[in-house]
Amino acid sequence: MTRRVKQRMTADRLGVQAEAGGWCTIGKIPQPSADVLQAAGNPRLHPARMPPLGMLGTVLGGPLIAIITFFELLAKMEEAVMRSLDPKDEKERLRAKREDEKRRRDAIIDQQCLDNVFDGNWHGDAGQFLLRWYSHSTHHERLLLATPDGIVFAAPPQRVSTGREKHMQVVARLSADEATLVDPFSGEFETRMLLIRFRDGSWLRVDTEEPRSELHMYVLRQSFSGN
Repeated sequence: MTRRVKQRMTADRLGVQAEAGGWCTIGKIPQPSADVLQAAGNPRLHPARMPPLGMLGTVLGGPLIAIITFFELLAKMEEAVMRSLDPKDEKERLRAKREDEKRRRDAIIDQQCLDNVFDGNWHGDAGQFLLRWYSHSTHHERLLLATPDGIVFAAPPQRVSTGREKHMQVVARLSADEATLVDPFSGEFETRMLLIRFRDGSWLRVDTEEPRSELHMYVLRQSFSGN
């Protein structure tokens, strides 16, 4: 069963009419000031530790991970060999293209401070939502579902090491009036980054499991349609 089929089945089980979905994570939440923490009820600011059985499973699954990593390395080596066979002019063109894309991507990240997990304003909508992130669920991941009415977040209530779909619950919702999904690069670059932009202009960064995910394509379609 593919990852997307699992996500569709999970959304259906939760009763969510999802137009796109994907697993995502956030960066490390910075430490807010004491008054911000107190006003928010001293929320949890980090995910729970992996359960002991989960750590055992990670150790036992080590050989399998090593095999997968080995085949991924072989694929990269094959790609590198194929690139080495390209004519010199073609290799130079591709190198220059990659460097130009990196330069333009880094410039956007610096300009918009996208290397941070949110815009930095704890009193904004994004900051207030971020403060509740691990109060909703102590799991380190969220299944983010884009719906006609907004954004739905699903996750196991507590951190699990395996079977995350089996333990899923809806943990948070944002209506279309509250927030929208945005690709800060407008589809120009293949990245894992997306922004949840709130109505007050504040934003929260999420990173998807795969670059140019189903959520990225959804956002691109929405921008083309003018919604």
